[in-house]
Amino acid sequence: MLAGKGEGILANRSGLVWQWLRTMDEMEEMPDILAAENVEGLISANEGENYIILHNDLLKRGYRAGAVRLNAQSWIPQSRPRIFIIAVRREIPLPAHLCSQGPVWLHPDSIVRAASGLKDWVWWNMPAPGGRQCQLSDIIEWDAPVDESEKTNQLLKLLSERHEKLLEERDNIAVTGYKRTRCGKQRLELRFDGIAGCLRTPKGGSSRQILVMKRNGVIHTRLLTARETARLMGAPENCWLPEKYNDAYMAMGDAVAVPAVHFLAEHLLFPLAAQAKVQRAKEREAQNDDTRAVVGI
Repeated sequence: MLAGKGEGILANRSGLVWQWLRTMDEMEEMPDILAAENVEGLISANEGENYIILHNDLLKRGYRAGAVRLNAQSWIPQSRPRIFIIAVRREIPLPAHLCSQGPVWLHPDSIVRAASGLKDWVWWNMPAPGGRQCQLSDIIEWDAPVDESEKTNQLLKLLSERHEKLLEERDNIAVTGYKRTRCGKQRLELRFDGIAGCLRTPKGGSSRQILVMKRNGVIHTRLLTARETARLMGAPENCWLPEKYNDAYMAMGDAVAVPAVHFLAEHLLFPLAAQAKVQRAKEREAQNDDTRAVVGI
């Protein structure tokens, strides 16, 4: 929805959301439940204007809606905060345990600000996830080909003194980093918290994460492998990947994190679907009663 140069939900590259709504408008029956995922900018940019536009368009179609923030790092070793919008047909009663009277852990300040004053806003509620069970080093293909020593040395020269010291003090670790320009100088900025940065599509060299591995005092560097990107998205080991590296990286960079979506489905979407099924049955029964009354049965 916010593809492009931060031009917002009305930009040309954000047109998919309007096709999504158009498709629903052409359906004989509107879906009971809608769910969409986007970057945090949907809520945080322009004081929430992008979300507000979408929210009001959902209301016009007979929904009430709310947004939550889930970060994939709760389940997998990748920092990937994303906004999930969940909308439900207004006629469907909401189970009390699925919504709250105000913000909970799912609602950072950016969502609270965007929600202020919105009609038919829902404060969705779910239990907090348990702790993540794996680190970046657990999903790395340690035997994959690495860079030539000359390239590794060039990359290590881009480290700040602080990051160079942190790398020197540790062993048997795997960390990722992005190339950044700081004060006119290019830097390789690493993270030492056991997780990778957010996967992006491979458009431009700076968007690709550099993997730095240190074992028994020896440092190697390389790009993430295609299989590692799949693991960072929570995909199963037998998940098919395109043969070309860039295509595989693109597929994962544009994907949604499987464990985050599974959590959302289990704790919110499936219970809402069950409630919607009950409501549909009641509506059909009421319609049948009206039909019988008309024909005098």
